[in-house]
Amino acid sequence: MAHYAFLDSNNIVTEVIVGKNEGEDGIDWEQWYGEFRGQACKRTSYNTMGGVHNNGGTPYRKNYAGIGYTYDAGRDAFIAPKPFTSWTLNETSCAWEAPTPVPAEIGMFYRWDEPTLSWIELVP
Repeated sequence: MAHYAFLDSNNIVTEVIVGKNEGEDGIDWEQWYGEFRGQACKRTSYNTMGGVHNNGGTPYRKNYAGIGYTYDAGRDAFIAPKPFTSWTLNETSCAWEAPTPVPAEIGMFYRWDEPTLSWIELVP
């Protein structure tokens, strides 16, 4: 089972569907779905994040596409909307990164605070 993302004229993902595996029935399904819908279509992998396939398979386009993501043809990658002004794009993973890493304390949860450019501990 493969997943496919449909793009608008600005390369923004408008929909993600489940479809046939590439090459199944001898058809290029990415091309077929695109022509059928009259909309650009790119395969995406539910198991791909940061350019790594979590089951050891072939990663597709750096990240699993979501509605509102941008398809960057130069990087051949799906990129999530930028969450905060201060965050930068990691060119290898095509994922957004905060200016400072999230604290690694086990069992603790944090949220990013843009005005102070810091992580705030969430207290239950």
